Amino acid sequence: MHHSYEALDRAGGVARRGLLAPLRRRDFRLLWAGTGVSLLGDGVFVVALAWQVYALSDVPTAMGVVGAAMTVPTIGALLLGGIASDRLDRRRLLLAADLLRLVAVGLLAALSLTGALVLWQVVGLVAVYGIGQGVYAPAFDAFVPGLVPRSELAQANAIDQMVRPVALRLAGPALGGVLTGALGAGAAFAFDAASFALCAAGVLALAHRPAPPDPTRHSALADLRAGLRFLRGRAWLWATFAAAAVAYLLFMGPVEVLLPFVVKHRLHGGAGELGAVFAAGGVASVAAAAVMGRRGLPGREMTFICLVWTVATLAVAGYGLSTQLWQLMLASAAFNALETAGTIVWATLKQRHVPADMLGRVSSLDWLISIGLLPLSFALTGPAAAAFGAPATLIGAGLLGAAVTAAVLLVPGVRAIERRAALRVEPAAAV
Repeated sequence: MHHSYEALDRAGGVARRGLLAPLRRRDFRLLWAGTGVSLLGDGVFVVALAWQVYALSDVPTAMGVVGAAMTVPTIGALLLGGIASDRLDRRRLLLAADLLRLVAVGLLAALSLTGALVLWQVVGLVAVYGIGQGVYAPAFDAFVPGLVPRSELAQANAIDQMVRPVALRLAGPALGGVLTGALGAGAAFAFDAASFALCAAGVLALAHRPAPPDPTRHSALADLRAGLRFLRGRAWLWATFAAAAVAYLLFMGPVEVLLPFVVKHRLHGGAGELGAVFAAGGVASVAAAAVMGRRGLPGREMTFICLVWTVATLAVAGYGLSTQLWQLMLASAAFNALETAGTIVWATLKQRHVPADMLGRVSSLDWLISIGLLPLSFALTGPAAAAFGAPATLIGAGLLGAAVTAAVLLVPGVRAIERRAALRVEPAAAV
Protein backbone atom coordinates (compact mmCIF):
# COMPACT_ATOMS: atom_id res chain seq x y z
CA MET A 1 0.00 0.00 0.00
CA HIS A 2 1.29 3.46 -0.88
CA HIS A 3 0.88 6.52 1.30
CA SER A 4 0.94 10.15 0.29
CA TYR A 5 3.67 12.51 1.41
CA GLU A 6 1.29 15.45 1.19
CA ALA A 7 1.25 16.25 4.90
CA LEU A 8 5.05 16.23 5.06
CA ASP A 9 5.55 18.42 2.03
CA ARG A 10 2.94 20.97 3.01
CA ALA A 11 4.16 23.80 5.21
CA GLY A 12 2.81 23.19 8.68
CA GLY A 13 1.67 19.73 7.70
CA VAL A 14 2.91 18.06 10.87
CA ALA A 15 1.12 20.48 13.12
CA ARG A 16 -2.11 20.23 11.16
CA ARG A 17 -2.27 16.46 11.42
CA GLY A 18 -1.27 16.47 15.09
CA LEU A 19 2.07 15.72 16.68
CA LEU A 20 0.71 12.70 18.57
CA ALA A 21 -1.13 11.11 15.63
CA PRO A 22 1.12 8.00 15.48
CA LEU A 23 0.20 7.15 19.08
CA ARG A 24 -3.31 6.28 17.91
CA ARG A 25 -1.79 3.17 16.36
CA ARG A 26 -1.60 0.23 18.78
CA ASP A 27 1.74 -1.26 17.78
CA PHE A 28 3.51 2.08 17.64
CA ARG A 29 2.14 2.81 21.11
CA LEU A 30 3.28 -0.57 22.45
CA LEU A 31 6.73 -0.28 20.91
CA TRP A 32 7.31 3.15 22.38
CA ALA A 33 5.95 2.21 25.80
CA GLY A 34 8.61 -0.49 26.08
CA THR A 35 11.29 1.55 24.36
CA GLY A 36 10.64 4.53 26.64
CA VAL A 37 11.16 2.40 29.74
CA SER A 38 14.32 0.90 28.25
CA LEU A 39 15.69 4.35 27.40
CA LEU A 40 14.99 5.47 30.95
CA GLY A 41 17.10 2.55 32.13
CA ASP A 42 19.84 3.46 29.65
CA GLY A 43 19.91 6.99 31.05
CA VAL A 44 20.42 5.50 34.50
CA PHE A 45 23.11 3.22 33.05
CA VAL A 46 25.13 6.11 31.56
CA VAL A 47 25.63 7.75 34.96
CA ALA A 48 26.14 4.48 36.85
CA LEU A 49 28.71 3.15 34.39
CA ALA A 50 30.79 6.33 34.45
CA TRP A 51 30.77 6.47 38.23
CA GLN A 52 31.49 2.75 38.56
CA VAL A 53 34.48 2.93 36.21
CA TYR A 54 35.96 5.96 37.94
CA ALA A 55 35.45 4.22 41.29
CA LEU A 56 37.44 1.22 40.03
CA SER A 57 40.16 3.23 38.27
CA ASP A 58 40.19 7.00 38.69
CA VAL A 59 41.82 7.89 35.34
CA PRO A 60 40.30 8.88 31.99
CA THR A 61 42.17 6.06 30.25
CA ALA A 62 40.04 3.46 32.04
CA MET A 63 36.83 5.08 30.85
CA GLY A 64 38.30 5.23 27.37
CA VAL A 65 38.98 1.48 27.44
CA VAL A 66 35.41 0.78 28.57
CA GLY A 67 34.01 3.05 25.86
CA ALA A 68 36.07 1.29 23.20
CA ALA A 69 35.03 -2.11 24.55
CA MET A 70 31.40 -1.13 24.07
CA THR A 71 31.70 0.48 20.65
CA VAL A 72 33.89 -2.11 18.88
CA PRO A 73 31.28 -4.92 19.24
CA THR A 74 28.50 -2.45 18.41
CA ILE A 75 30.24 -1.57 15.15
CA GLY A 76 30.84 -5.23 14.38
CA ALA A 77 27.19 -6.12 14.98
CA LEU A 78 25.71 -3.18 13.06
CA LEU A 79 26.40 -4.46 9.58
CA LEU A 80 25.09 -7.94 10.32
CA GLY A 81 22.13 -6.42 12.14
CA GLY A 82 21.29 -4.26 9.15
CA ILE A 83 21.45 -7.14 6.68
CA ALA A 84 19.43 -9.35 9.03
CA SER A 85 16.75 -6.70 9.48
CA ASP A 86 16.14 -6.63 5.72
CA ARG A 87 15.94 -10.44 5.55
CA LEU A 88 14.49 -11.69 8.86
CA ASP A 89 11.67 -10.95 11.29
CA ARG A 90 12.57 -7.53 12.72
CA ARG A 91 10.38 -8.13 15.77
CA ARG A 92 12.45 -11.17 16.74
CA LEU A 93 15.67 -9.25 16.23
CA LEU A 94 14.45 -6.53 18.62
CA LEU A 95 13.51 -9.17 21.18
CA ALA A 96 16.89 -10.92 20.92
CA ALA A 97 18.73 -7.61 21.36
CA ASP A 98 16.69 -6.78 24.47
CA LEU A 99 17.37 -10.16 26.05
CA LEU A 100 21.10 -9.99 25.32
CA ARG A 101 21.40 -6.58 26.98
CA LEU A 102 19.27 -7.77 29.89
CA VAL A 103 21.78 -10.56 30.58
CA ALA A 104 24.82 -8.27 30.30
CA VAL A 105 23.50 -5.51 32.54
CA GLY A 106 21.99 -8.02 34.97
CA LEU A 107 25.42 -9.58 35.49
CA LEU A 108 26.94 -6.13 35.98
CA ALA A 109 24.34 -5.45 38.65
CA ALA A 110 24.96 -8.75 40.45
CA LEU A 111 28.74 -8.32 40.48
CA SER A 112 28.54 -4.70 41.59
CA LEU A 113 26.03 -5.38 44.37
CA THR A 114 28.19 -8.20 45.76
CA GLY A 115 31.36 -6.10 45.63
CA ALA A 116 33.03 -8.56 43.23
CA LEU A 117 33.16 -6.31 40.18
CA VAL A 118 36.55 -5.54 38.64
CA LEU A 119 37.45 -3.53 35.57
CA TRP A 120 38.03 -6.44 33.18
CA GLN A 121 34.53 -7.74 33.95
CA VAL A 122 33.08 -4.33 33.10
CA VAL A 123 34.97 -4.40 29.80
CA GLY A 124 33.65 -7.86 28.92
CA LEU A 125 30.05 -7.21 29.86
CA VAL A 126 29.77 -3.85 28.10
CA ALA A 127 31.10 -5.63 24.99
CA VAL A 128 28.12 -8.01 25.15
CA TYR A 129 25.87 -5.01 25.73
CA GLY A 130 27.39 -3.39 22.61
CA ILE A 131 26.48 -6.39 20.46
CA GLY A 132 22.87 -6.00 21.56
CA GLN A 133 22.99 -2.31 20.68
CA GLY A 134 24.38 -3.09 17.24
CA VAL A 135 21.57 -5.52 16.44
CA TYR A 136 18.83 -3.32 17.89
CA ALA A 137 19.58 0.01 16.20
CA PRO A 138 19.12 -0.87 12.49
CA ALA A 139 16.24 -3.26 13.24
CA PHE A 140 14.40 -0.50 15.13
CA ASP A 141 15.05 2.09 12.40
CA ALA A 142 13.69 -0.26 9.75
CA PHE A 143 10.76 -1.47 11.89
CA VAL A 144 9.15 1.87 12.76
CA PRO A 145 8.16 2.95 9.20
CA GLY A 146 6.01 -0.19 8.96
CA LEU A 147 3.96 0.86 11.98
CA VAL A 148 2.70 4.23 10.71
CA PRO A 149 1.65 5.70 7.35
CA ARG A 150 4.34 7.60 5.50
CA SER A 151 2.34 10.79 6.06
CA GLU A 152 3.01 10.41 9.82
CA LEU A 153 6.74 9.69 9.68
CA ALA A 154 7.75 13.21 10.71
CA GLN A 155 5.43 13.01 13.73
CA ALA A 156 6.81 9.57 14.61
CA ASN A 157 10.36 10.91 14.46
CA ALA A 158 9.41 13.94 16.53
CA ILE A 159 7.92 11.62 19.16
CA ASP A 160 11.14 9.59 19.03
CA GLN A 161 13.18 12.72 19.65
CA MET A 162 10.91 13.76 22.52
CA VAL A 163 10.82 10.40 24.29
CA ARG A 164 14.55 9.71 23.89
CA PRO A 165 15.81 12.87 25.57
CA VAL A 166 13.19 12.74 28.32
CA ALA A 167 14.22 9.19 29.18
CA LEU A 168 17.85 9.01 28.13
CA ARG A 169 19.06 12.51 28.98
CA LEU A 170 16.60 13.96 31.49
CA ALA A 171 14.74 11.53 33.74
CA GLY A 172 17.21 8.67 33.31
CA PRO A 173 20.40 10.53 34.27
CA ALA A 174 18.60 12.35 37.09
CA LEU A 175 17.34 9.04 38.45
CA GLY A 176 20.75 7.49 37.81
CA GLY A 177 22.43 10.19 39.88
CA VAL A 178 20.01 9.60 42.75
CA LEU A 179 20.23 5.80 42.62
CA THR A 180 23.99 5.73 42.23
CA GLY A 181 24.54 8.30 44.94
CA ALA A 182 22.12 6.71 47.42
CA LEU A 183 22.32 2.97 46.71
CA GLY A 184 25.39 2.53 44.54
CA ALA A 185 25.98 1.69 40.88
CA GLY A 186 24.78 -1.90 41.36
CA ALA A 187 21.23 -0.77 42.12
CA ALA A 188 21.28 1.47 39.04
CA PHE A 189 22.45 -1.42 36.86
CA ALA A 190 19.64 -3.58 38.27
CA PHE A 191 17.12 -0.91 37.29
CA ASP A 192 18.43 -0.89 33.72
CA ALA A 193 18.24 -4.68 33.53
CA ALA A 194 14.60 -4.59 34.64
CA SER A 195 13.87 -1.98 31.97
CA PHE A 196 15.08 -4.37 29.27
CA ALA A 197 12.72 -7.03 30.59
CA LEU A 198 9.79 -4.61 30.26
CA CYS A 199 10.90 -3.57 26.79
CA ALA A 200 11.04 -7.21 25.71
CA ALA A 201 7.51 -7.70 27.03
CA GLY A 202 6.35 -4.79 24.89
CA VAL A 203 7.97 -6.27 21.78
CA LEU A 204 6.33 -9.64 22.47
CA ALA A 205 2.92 -7.94 22.55
CA LEU A 206 3.34 -6.51 19.04
CA ALA A 207 1.33 -8.03 16.21
CA HIS A 208 3.34 -10.48 14.16
CA ARG A 209 4.69 -9.10 10.90
CA PRO A 210 6.20 -11.34 8.22
CA ALA A 211 9.85 -11.04 7.35
CA PRO A 212 10.69 -8.89 4.32
CA PRO A 213 9.73 -10.70 1.10
CA ASP A 214 12.00 -13.28 -0.51
CA PRO A 215 14.76 -13.25 2.16
CA THR A 216 16.69 -16.00 0.34
CA ARG A 217 16.59 -14.36 -3.08
CA HIS A 218 20.13 -13.00 -2.67
CA SER A 219 23.06 -13.85 -0.46
CA ALA A 220 23.92 -11.61 2.48
CA LEU A 221 26.99 -10.44 0.56
CA ALA A 222 24.86 -9.52 -2.45
CA ASP A 223 22.51 -7.58 -0.17
CA LEU A 224 25.47 -5.71 1.27
CA ARG A 225 26.78 -4.86 -2.19
CA ALA A 226 23.35 -3.57 -3.20
CA GLY A 227 23.29 -1.36 -0.13
CA LEU A 228 26.74 0.04 -0.92
CA ARG A 229 25.74 0.73 -4.54
CA PHE A 230 22.67 2.59 -3.34
CA LEU A 231 24.84 4.61 -0.96
CA ARG A 232 27.50 5.50 -3.54
CA GLY A 233 24.91 6.98 -5.87
CA ARG A 234 23.64 9.47 -3.31
CA ALA A 235 26.03 12.17 -2.14
CA TRP A 236 23.65 13.38 0.56
CA LEU A 237 24.02 9.98 2.24
CA TRP A 238 27.70 9.11 1.87
CA ALA A 239 29.00 12.62 2.52
CA THR A 240 26.97 12.90 5.72
CA PHE A 241 28.11 9.45 6.87
CA ALA A 242 31.77 10.29 6.18
CA ALA A 243 31.61 13.66 7.92
CA ALA A 244 29.91 12.11 10.92
CA ALA A 245 32.67 9.49 11.14
CA VAL A 246 35.39 12.15 11.33
CA ALA A 247 33.42 14.50 13.59
CA TYR A 248 32.60 11.68 16.02
CA LEU A 249 36.27 10.68 16.01
CA LEU A 250 37.12 14.20 17.08
CA PHE A 251 34.51 14.90 19.75
CA MET A 252 32.59 11.82 20.88
CA GLY A 253 35.37 10.18 22.87
CA PRO A 254 36.32 13.43 24.62
CA VAL A 255 32.69 14.11 25.56
CA GLU A 256 31.97 10.60 26.86
CA VAL A 257 35.26 10.23 28.70
CA LEU A 258 36.06 13.74 29.89
CA LEU A 259 32.66 15.17 30.81
CA PRO A 260 32.38 12.93 33.94
CA PHE A 261 36.06 13.69 34.66
CA VAL A 262 35.44 17.45 34.45
CA VAL A 263 32.43 17.20 36.78
CA LYS A 264 34.36 15.15 39.32
CA HIS A 265 37.76 16.85 39.27
CA ARG A 266 37.22 20.39 37.99
CA LEU A 267 33.85 21.11 39.58
CA HIS A 268 34.32 18.68 42.50
CA GLY A 269 30.83 17.35 41.90
CA GLY A 270 29.27 13.91 42.23
CA ALA A 271 26.92 11.61 40.36
CA GLY A 272 24.03 13.99 41.01
CA GLU A 273 25.81 16.88 39.30
CA LEU A 274 26.66 14.69 36.31
CA GLY A 275 23.01 13.68 36.12
CA ALA A 276 22.03 17.37 36.18
CA VAL A 277 24.26 18.11 33.18
CA PHE A 278 22.69 15.27 31.20
CA ALA A 279 19.22 16.32 32.35
CA ALA A 280 19.73 19.86 31.05
CA GLY A 281 20.40 18.39 27.65
CA GLY A 282 17.27 16.29 27.95
CA VAL A 283 15.04 19.30 28.68
CA ALA A 284 16.47 21.15 25.70
CA SER A 285 16.01 18.12 23.43
CA VAL A 286 12.35 17.79 24.38
CA ALA A 287 11.76 21.46 23.67
CA ALA A 288 13.49 21.18 20.29
CA ALA A 289 11.49 18.09 19.34
CA ALA A 290 8.24 19.78 20.29
CA VAL A 291 9.08 22.79 18.14
CA MET A 292 10.09 20.64 15.18
CA GLY A 293 6.99 18.49 15.53
CA ARG A 294 4.70 21.52 15.38
CA ARG A 295 6.50 23.51 12.70
CA GLY A 296 7.12 20.64 10.30
CA LEU A 297 10.17 20.04 8.14
CA PRO A 298 12.26 22.92 6.79
CA GLY A 299 12.30 23.59 3.07
CA ARG A 300 16.05 22.98 2.66
CA GLU A 301 16.56 19.81 4.65
CA MET A 302 20.27 19.14 4.07
CA THR A 303 21.23 22.76 4.61
CA PHE A 304 19.28 22.83 7.84
CA ILE A 305 20.77 19.53 9.06
CA CYS A 306 24.37 20.58 8.41
CA LEU A 307 23.98 24.02 9.96
CA VAL A 308 22.33 22.91 13.20
CA TRP A 309 24.74 19.99 13.62
CA THR A 310 27.69 22.35 13.05
CA VAL A 311 26.56 24.71 15.80
CA ALA A 312 25.79 21.73 18.05
CA THR A 313 29.36 20.48 17.66
CA LEU A 314 30.67 23.94 18.48
CA ALA A 315 28.82 23.62 21.79
CA VAL A 316 31.20 20.77 22.71
CA ALA A 317 33.87 23.44 23.14
CA GLY A 318 31.62 24.89 25.84
CA TYR A 319 32.29 21.83 27.99
CA GLY A 320 35.97 22.71 27.99
CA LEU A 321 35.35 26.40 28.68
CA SER A 322 32.97 25.79 31.59
CA THR A 323 34.13 26.41 35.14
CA GLN A 324 30.74 26.15 36.86
CA LEU A 325 27.91 23.65 36.82
CA TRP A 326 25.40 25.98 35.18
CA GLN A 327 27.81 26.58 32.30
CA LEU A 328 28.15 22.85 31.68
CA MET A 329 24.37 22.56 31.78
CA LEU A 330 24.01 25.39 29.24
CA ALA A 331 26.52 23.75 26.88
CA SER A 332 24.68 20.44 27.24
CA ALA A 333 21.36 22.13 26.49
CA ALA A 334 22.70 23.80 23.34
CA PHE A 335 24.35 20.64 22.06
CA ASN A 336 21.34 18.40 22.60
CA ALA A 337 18.67 20.80 21.34
CA LEU A 338 20.47 21.38 18.05
CA GLU A 339 21.41 17.73 17.63
CA THR A 340 17.77 16.74 18.14
CA ALA A 341 16.45 19.23 15.59
CA GLY A 342 18.86 17.92 12.96
CA THR A 343 18.18 14.29 13.81
CA ILE A 344 14.41 14.61 13.31
CA VAL A 345 14.91 16.02 9.83
CA TRP A 346 17.65 13.48 9.00
CA ALA A 347 15.59 10.47 10.07
CA THR A 348 12.56 11.64 8.09
CA LEU A 349 14.70 12.39 5.04
CA LYS A 350 16.07 8.82 5.07
CA GLN A 351 12.64 7.27 5.54
CA ARG A 352 11.17 9.31 2.70
CA HIS A 353 13.92 8.69 0.16
CA VAL A 354 15.23 5.20 0.97
CA PRO A 355 13.07 2.24 -0.16
CA ALA A 356 11.58 0.18 2.66
CA ASP A 357 13.40 -3.00 1.62
CA MET A 358 16.74 -1.12 1.70
CA LEU A 359 16.19 0.85 4.90
CA GLY A 360 17.72 -1.69 7.28
CA ARG A 361 20.98 -1.82 5.33
CA VAL A 362 21.17 1.94 4.86
CA SER A 363 20.48 2.49 8.57
CA SER A 364 23.15 -0.03 9.52
CA LEU A 365 25.65 1.66 7.19
CA ASP A 366 24.67 5.00 8.70
CA TRP A 367 25.45 3.69 12.17
CA LEU A 368 28.49 1.69 11.07
CA ILE A 369 30.25 4.48 9.18
CA SER A 370 29.25 7.22 11.58
CA ILE A 371 30.57 5.49 14.69
CA GLY A 372 33.22 3.34 13.00
CA LEU A 373 36.07 5.43 14.41
CA LEU A 374 34.68 5.70 17.94
CA PRO A 375 37.02 3.06 19.39
CA LEU A 376 39.95 5.15 18.13
CA SER A 377 38.32 8.27 19.58
CA PHE A 378 38.06 6.63 22.99
CA ALA A 379 41.61 5.29 22.75
CA LEU A 380 43.08 8.70 21.88
CA THR A 381 41.14 10.70 24.46
CA GLY A 382 43.18 9.59 27.48
CA PRO A 383 46.58 10.44 25.93
CA ALA A 384 45.22 13.71 24.51
CA ALA A 385 43.88 14.75 27.91
CA ALA A 386 47.20 13.83 29.53
CA ALA A 387 49.11 15.89 26.98
CA PHE A 388 46.86 18.94 26.66
CA GLY A 389 44.50 18.77 29.62
CA ALA A 390 40.80 17.88 29.62
CA PRO A 391 39.49 21.44 28.91
CA ALA A 392 41.81 22.02 25.94
CA THR A 393 40.97 18.60 24.50
CA LEU A 394 37.25 19.37 24.62
CA ILE A 395 37.69 22.82 23.09
CA GLY A 396 39.80 21.49 20.23
CA ALA A 397 37.37 18.63 19.63
CA GLY A 398 34.43 21.00 19.33
CA LEU A 399 36.14 23.42 16.95
CA LEU A 400 37.58 20.78 14.61
CA GLY A 401 34.38 18.70 14.65
CA ALA A 402 32.30 21.72 13.68
CA ALA A 403 34.57 22.49 10.73
CA VAL A 404 34.22 18.93 9.41
CA THR A 405 30.43 18.98 9.81
CA ALA A 406 30.06 22.28 7.96
CA ALA A 407 32.19 20.96 5.09
CA VAL A 408 29.42 18.56 4.04
CA LEU A 409 27.64 21.42 2.28
CA LEU A 410 30.68 21.91 0.05
CA VAL A 411 30.44 18.38 -1.42
CA PRO A 412 28.97 18.46 -4.95
CA GLY A 413 25.53 16.91 -5.15
CA VAL A 414 24.69 17.00 -1.45
CA ARG A 415 21.96 19.59 -1.87
CA ALA A 416 20.59 18.06 -5.07
CA ILE A 417 17.98 16.24 -3.00
CA GLU A 418 16.59 19.60 -1.93
CA ARG A 419 16.11 20.63 -5.55
CA ARG A 420 14.46 17.32 -6.43
CA ALA A 421 12.10 17.58 -3.47
CA ALA A 422 11.08 21.06 -4.57
CA LEU A 423 10.05 19.73 -8.00
CA ARG A 424 8.53 16.40 -7.10
CA VAL A 425 8.16 13.81 -4.37
CA GLU A 426 10.03 10.53 -4.89
CA PRO A 427 7.78 7.45 -5.06
CA ALA A 428 7.11 5.83 -1.73
CA ALA A 429 8.15 2.28 -1.10
CA ALA A 430 5.37 -0.15 -0.24
CA VAL A 431 4.84 -0.84 3.43
